[in-house]
Amino acid sequence: MRRDRAKAADYASRHGVPRFYDDADALLADKEVDAVYIATHPDSHADYALKVAAAGKPAYVEKPMARNTPECDQMMEAFTAARLPLFVAYYRRRMPRFLKVEEIIRSGALGQITGVNYRLAAPQHIAPSGWRFDAAAAAGGLFVDQGSHVLDLMDYLLGPVTEPVGHAANIASPYPVEDTVALTFLAGGVPGAMTCNFANIAYEDSLRISGADGELNFSVFGTEPIRLQTEKGLEHFEGLPPKHVQQPLIQSAVDELLGRGFCPCSGEVARRTTRVIDQVLGGYYGGRGDDFWNRPQTWPGHRRI
Repeated sequence: MRRDRAKAADYASRHGVPRFYDDADALLADKEVDAVYIATHPDSHADYALKVAAAGKPAYVEKPMARNTPECDQMMEAFTAARLPLFVAYYRRRMPRFLKVEEIIRSGALGQITGVNYRLAAPQHIAPSGWRFDAAAAAGGLFVDQGSHVLDLMDYLLGPVTEPVGHAANIASPYPVEDTVALTFLAGGVPGAMTCNFANIAYEDSLRISGADGELNFSVFGTEPIRLQTEKGLEHFEGLPPKHVQQPLIQSAVDELLGRGFCPCSGEVARRTTRVIDQVLGGYYGGRGDDFWNRPQTWPGHRRI
């Protein structure tokens, strides 16, 4: 389904899809549609999800799950009441690259985990464009779009991210949403820190998981080899993505629906990440429990340092 019927027809033709729609309600009324992938911007995730639940179909929703925690709660309540599964597309949970990281951690090669640190930097203050800088569409800036992947990955590898304390600002960018975020937290009880600077001239993407016996260092968005440092020396592991990055997680959702597997990213799991984002960015937006995207004039963080 696409609102542009010509584009929907073109996609269906190229991929051998027998039917297409330019109206979501028509698609949901199709009795042969078993499940729905909501691949829209975050601003319509909740609305479409509620329609999917009312139609009696499972849903796989793009990340972040919704614009704020209250929208996540509405979605979860609807699917719980309908006794239907709700999956969220934090697809790194099933990419081979991060399954290798998980394998190394579970093997005990790092010993007791003692810390986690992440840094992301990029020159996104230079000629930015697109919906990811629009709070109404994206629920914030690139921290929401990209940082959510990192927070979810730490949740998966180490345990739920709790006790976040963060600060956000817009220091050097022409758009109104945040361009710099720093936070501390616990991930599965392990102390951690994370910085995202989207107004930095150089690029950096590094997640470091430290332990008493070893240390892992790898990028979240890149394809560089995973590096493991132990008393044996430095080892490298291949980190190439699958041909289609979402396919492994989508397959796990299909397997769960068919009763032959388990999808590791439910609405309950994804809500945790949205909750952390709300806590970290709450000061910038003057709270995120309402439709903050409609009141930019009240955002305390929008006043430049």
